Amino acid sequence: MTLIVRDFRAADAEAVAEVRRSAFPYLVTTPETVAWTVASAPPERQYRLLVAEADGRVVGSCATGVFHDSSDPGQAFAETAVRVDARGTGAGSALVSAAEERLAGLGAAQVSAWARDEPRSVTFAERRGYRRGRSSRVQRLDLAGAALPPLDRQAFPGGVELRTAADFADDPRPLYEADAECTEDEPGDVQFVGPPYAEWLAVIWEHPALDRELTTVAVVDGAVAAFSLAHTDRRGRYWSGMTGTLRAFRGRGLAKLAKNDSLHRARAAGCVEAFTSNDGGNEPMLAVNKWFGYVPAATQWRYIRELGA
Repeated sequence: MTLIVRDFRAADAEAVAEVRRSAFPYLVTTPETVAWTVASAPPERQYRLLVAEADGRVVGSCATGVFHDSSDPGQAFAETAVRVDARGTGAGSALVSAAEERLAGLGAAQVSAWARDEPRSVTFAERRGYRRGRSSRVQRLDLAGAALPPLDRQAFPGGVELRTAADFADDPRPLYEADAECTEDEPGDVQFVGPPYAEWLAVIWEHPALDRELTTVAVVDGAVAAFSLAHTDRRGRYWSGMTGTLRAFRGRGLAKLAKNDSLHRARAAGCVEAFTSNDGGNEPMLAVNKWFGYVPAATQWRYIRELGA
């Protein structure tokens, strides 16, 4: 077998999407999202997508770059995926080695990657000198058959109105400000700061998987208070990109209300299964998702390695 690692080409989009769906079947991944991410990444991210090709067939990929929006400089990522039927061929090792070499050349001090909580993935990471960080819990909801809580608009708290992201098409800045604040408060190994507005528009608002009609925004007396961002693959799969409440409005159940409305919209639009992921220590959102009927689908661990160590 001839195995090579090379840069992504536009013609690889379908194959890379298949690789990612094989390795992480719960993610919303399409050829469009793969190609778009490569083409639209901010220059500061130093994003580069590597692929592993075995005898002319793409069997793995590794997204590399730096967390330019982290409050701690020198942080980088190398997210590797290998087709299930290509494990053990050396593709993963070749991709990670190439990624680490590239990131070290960029001056990164630390690299992190997600690994599924399964013996093969964990052993692979630990043998390469990665240490375990925080966990992420992926959960699944059978949206087609779930008994979603009813939406009684007469029982909404005073001054609360539910809108969609599409209602903010002319001026999405209030959603940007809400997303930036919630992102800063999200627990994790890497602490992020809100991106500039222009970058948010390019990376979040224009993302091809973002479904603005299914993204619900809770507004209190005209001000954005909470939101539940929806990604879909337009083939029946729904992913909660972010659900959050601004600090001044927390403790009122608004995130739960927004997500409930989004899930109802998603089911009416033909989505049949919903996925979400939460930091293992984010007990409030884990409780909310359990209340909706989500069940565990997978556990991921962030693995971290000091480059040059």
